[in-house]
Amino acid sequence: MKSSSIVLTSLVLQMKQTFARDMFKFTMLVGPFLVTIILGEMYKLSPTDDFISYVVIGSGMWNLWNSIVFSSAGDIQRERYSNTLSIIFSAPADFRMILLGKVLGNTFLATMSFFLSVFFAIILYRPPININNYMFAVFAFVLLIIVFIVMSVVMAYLLTLSRKTTIFMNCLEIPFALICGFVFPIENLPVGVQYLSLTLPPTWAVRLLRYSIVASSYTFWGLFVPLMVTTVVFVILSNVLYRIIFKQTKILGTLDMA
Repeated sequence: MKSSSIVLTSLVLQMKQTFARDMFKFTMLVGPFLVTIILGEMYKLSPTDDFISYVVIGSGMWNLWNSIVFSSAGDIQRERYSNTLSIIFSAPADFRMILLGKVLGNTFLATMSFFLSVFFAIILYRPPININNYMFAVFAFVLLIIVFIVMSVVMAYLLTLSRKTTIFMNCLEIPFALICGFVFPIENLPVGVQYLSLTLPPTWAVRLLRYSIVASSYTFWGLFVPLMVTTVVFVILSNVLYRIIFKQTKILGTLDMA
C-alpha cells in the first residue's frame, strides 16, 4: 500500500472519529469563544498592536494548540486502552504514515478553532487590523501549521513510550502556550525559560506570523532561519524517537497497558 494512501485513509478515518467525540466538539467550538473572552478582557486597555498580537492571533494559536494536544496526544492513549496500539505499530502499513495521517486529520480540524477564535475576537472587539502583506501572512500561517504538525508527531512518539499519557497531555497545554509566547511576550519570563522558549519551533513561527500582521523590529530572515533550524532538529528528533520505540517494542513485546 502506498504511503500517500495510508496517510489519506488514516486522515479521513481520524477526522470522522475525532469530530464524533463530544469533548473535541467542545474544545473546538466552545473553547475559542471562552479563550477569546478571557484574553480580550485582559488586553482591552492595551495598545492596538498588543491586542491584535495576543488576543486576535494569540487566542487562535492557543485554541489550535489546545485542539491538537487533546486529540493527537489523546489518540495514543485511546489506542493503548483499546489494546490496538501494538497492532497498529506492527501492521504492514508503516506506523509513521498512520500516525502522520492522524496528526494531519486532527490539525485540519483544529485549524477551524483558530479561525473561530479570530472571528470571535474581530466580532466582539472590532480591533483595526491592517495586514502588511497578505501573501506573507498566508506563508507564515502555513509554516505555523507545519511546525504544529512536527511538534504533534514528536509529542505522539514521546507519549507512545510512556504509560502516563493523560498526565503529560494535561501538563502540555498551558505551559507550552505560555513558554512559546502565545498570550504574552516571552521577555516577561525568567531568563532560563526564555532560552528554553527559543529552542522551540512554535516560538519562532508565532513571531513570524505576528511580524506579517503587526510591524515589529524583527526581520524576515532573523525569524525564518531559526524557525527552520529548530524545526529540522525536531524532525530529526522524531526519527530518533521512532527508532527508540521500535527497539523498545522488540524488548517489551507490547505497547499496550499490560
